[in-house]
Amino acid sequence: MVISNQNNIVVPIRPTNVRGGGHNRRALSVINHELGEANPPCYVAKKRGFTKAEGVCNNGAAHRPMTRNSAAEMAVQQQPTVEEAKKLKTSAHELAVFEDIALTDVDDHEPVPMSLEHSEIEMRDKNQMEEVEMEDIFEETSTDIDGCDANNPLAVVDYVEDLYAYYKKMEGASHVSPEYMSQQVDINERMRAILIDWLIEVHHKFDLRKETLFLTVNLIDRFLAKQSVVRKELQLIGLVAMLLACKYEEVAVPVVEDLVFISDKAYNKKQVLEMEKLMLNTLQFNMSVPTTYVFMLRFLKAAQSDSELELLSFFLIELCLVEYEMLKYPPSLLAAAAIYTAQCTLHGVAQWSKTCEGHTSYSQDQLLGCSRMIVGFHQKAATGKLTGVHRKYNTSKFGYAARCKPAEFLVQ
Repeated sequence: MVISNQNNIVVPIRPTNVRGGGHNRRALSVINHELGEANPPCYVAKKRGFTKAEGVCNNGAAHRPMTRNSAAEMAVQQQPTVEEAKKLKTSAHELAVFEDIALTDVDDHEPVPMSLEHSEIEMRDKNQMEEVEMEDIFEETSTDIDGCDANNPLAVVDYVEDLYAYYKKMEGASHVSPEYMSQQVDINERMRAILIDWLIEVHHKFDLRKETLFLTVNLIDRFLAKQSVVRKELQLIGLVAMLLACKYEEVAVPVVEDLVFISDKAYNKKQVLEMEKLMLNTLQFNMSVPTTYVFMLRFLKAAQSDSELELLSFFLIELCLVEYEMLKYPPSLLAAAAIYTAQCTLHGVAQWSKTCEGHTSYSQDQLLGCSRMIVGFHQKAATGKLTGVHRKYNTSKFGYAARCKPAEFLVQ
């Protein structure tokens, strides 16, 4: 039988016909209620247990099957006498006082309640999670772009950072002076632009590799910076530079007769071979130089590019090959600016990730001047006489990259 008091605490009532008098045997919850604790909390202190002599702990009975008679006998045995009830009440009072003292005098060596432990752990985890989320929002982390190639021996992941550090160091040594044309007497910047625009079309007709084109332009500029030439030999220099680049980069090299044919037989085979000797001796057979293409590969990987971004980036960088004034920029900066401009063109907003900045070593502010010049070249790519790059990238093979609208917001 149970009853509920005014505080809705369920209090068990024992039958009065049990020996020892039911009115003297009160539940511990009633005693705690009289002490002002209607809802006893979880205490920190280790509670003092009762001994066997007090008739509360009975370890043996807990493991025996209980029948109706044994239950009745146990109820009779567990009923204390009047003196035992007084001792029990005194013990309960002492226990309550001990618990009150323990709550106020808990030290660091006492065990923390499980509920409090969970609360502290949850709060700590929540704070850490909020810190991580705030870092994700306000601090962009750099991405490991070489993790996907860890098992690819051709990617040389263990050495790739050292390789590009060496390329950055060597690009200054192989960089051409942007004023070398002032030393030439019979040619000028306009003639150079016509030659390279024509070579881009020849490169496209022969279906050569991209690196061949960039090395061809590098050989022309390095040779012209050291050797004074006449106007009628300029086309021959371009053909020989492409022949040397093909021998260095290609598997199937065009024969000399093919080069003579595309020049409309303006030169013969002997002239081609003699110019080849002169160019190699002038350049001291140094063909291994970091061109813009070398940096384009790495920086496009850092930008996590797709085919659309890659084609547009190469369209913009080939526009720069034609322009003599772009020689004032080192190849690495030119490549980074082309990719940055392509990203702005596709997305309509200026964006340059931490990963791109880390791998290129150029910030967005450092690229802005070069990028604005590239946007200007993009705006006039389809106009004038030098439209070879635009026609090349206005085909389905190159994804009609030339049809993208320039990022005019960069120059406004």
